[in-house]
Amino acid sequence: MFTGSAEMAGMTDPDRIWTEAAGRLRSEIGEGPFSSYIAPSAVRADGSGQLILVTPTAYARDWVRKNALRRMNELWLGLDGLSRRLDVRCRAEMGSTPSASQVAAGRAEGAAVIPLQPVAMPMATVPPVADGARAVRAAGLQDRLTFDSFVEGQGNAFALAIARQAAAWADGHFNPIFFCGPYGYGKTHLLNAIAWEAQRLRPDARVVYLTAERFLSTFVRAAQDRTMAAFKDSLRSADMLLIDDVQFVGGKAGTQEELLSTLTALIEDGKKIIISADRPPMALTEVEPRLRSHLASGLTCPVEPADRALKLAVARNRIQALANLGVVSGEAQAEVLEHLVDRTPGSMRELEGAVNTLAAVAGARLSSLSVDETQALLGSALRGGPERRITVDEIQKTVADHFSLKQADLLSERRTRAVARPRQIAMWLCKQHTTRSYPDIGRRFGGRDHTTVLHGVRKIEELMGLDDQIARDVETLTRKLRG
Repeated sequence: MFTGSAEMAGMTDPDRIWTEAAGRLRSEIGEGPFSSYIAPSAVRADGSGQLILVTPTAYARDWVRKNALRRMNELWLGLDGLSRRLDVRCRAEMGSTPSASQVAAGRAEGAAVIPLQPVAMPMATVPPVADGARAVRAAGLQDRLTFDSFVEGQGNAFALAIARQAAAWADGHFNPIFFCGPYGYGKTHLLNAIAWEAQRLRPDARVVYLTAERFLSTFVRAAQDRTMAAFKDSLRSADMLLIDDVQFVGGKAGTQEELLSTLTALIEDGKKIIISADRPPMALTEVEPRLRSHLASGLTCPVEPADRALKLAVARNRIQALANLGVVSGEAQAEVLEHLVDRTPGSMRELEGAVNTLAAVAGARLSSLSVDETQALLGSALRGGPERRITVDEIQKTVADHFSLKQADLLSERRTRAVARPRQIAMWLCKQHTTRSYPDIGRRFGGRDHTTVLHGVRKIEELMGLDDQIARDVETLTRKLRG
């Protein structure tokens, strides 16, 4: 029983009752939970006169019911001379909020309708995507990143097939789906394409797409604005949640905890989760182990670096798209595109940037340009060539130095663990950071066949999820290679 001040005891004004009760409740449960779940709510009466605490979301309602309702009623009954009790419902269950005149009339008749305090009901921090293309664009997706504009190749065929399956709302056995691979080779494109297609097929579904950066900033803003309950509900009510570049949540404990809770809730409800990162889940050594484990619990789909054939196809596809927009006319000569690809050994994004630059400079002259004219027109806009490319030789030297070996050891026939494991790590890094095929990598490692390389790559992928030391070694080597 609450023992409030003497002048408050036995009163019937709900405003005064709540002021006293809420103040005590705030001190008991703490500022964080109170601001997230109680402060954004309001007390009102239903048609039968029952007093209801109306929360902004169903998630907040469930939290209050589980964690605070009993104590709220103890406080309320200790103050209310009419011995009324509180129930809790979410705003969707109560219908529209009463007007000011209704509030005034309610007070005149014994406070039938009572505003809790002058705190506005917060809207969802992350806008739900439930009304087609307009809502999807509002969520930060890019119009041009669809399945129609995605160019399939040997390195991304499996990831593309899984992406199409996810977008079709197929009943798969894997959740979450985790796309991983080097920067700039199509992961963001796939996530955008999934969101567009999923929304087209189910216009009423809530498809929520976020970059990790936006997840972080929205989480911080929700904490500052005391709208955390609305933020949580906006994510956990999604039918499909897509988060891009999840590696950027690493090192941020509060955000990782919230992401872990969100993933757990969605998986338990059978909702679809699509994630991307620049490395496999267990190689994200800066991410908290429990979150890493959840990320790795579904299906990991590698998006491998593009080979030369795929890059040429991407360049042609981009030229065609620009031609459809009237930016250029005609097609570039094959040797011009080959020159462009060979002089842009980085990611697909860099290649598209080079094509855009060529199109902007050439315009209607595109089809007549020679290789020499292209080089003269673009000059320093093209990268200087292979000096910035990560090579097999560079990887071998870096790995050998890291493990205190000689480069020749990695190419030798020695099979002791002290040599074999670094050799497998070097092979894995070659597959991740170069465009070399399995047979080509094998030839560069002492003439080994492609099955040996494939086994080594898969072994390292397996061990990164089981052996923290190997995961740390891979992370360190990756950082060294990236400079």
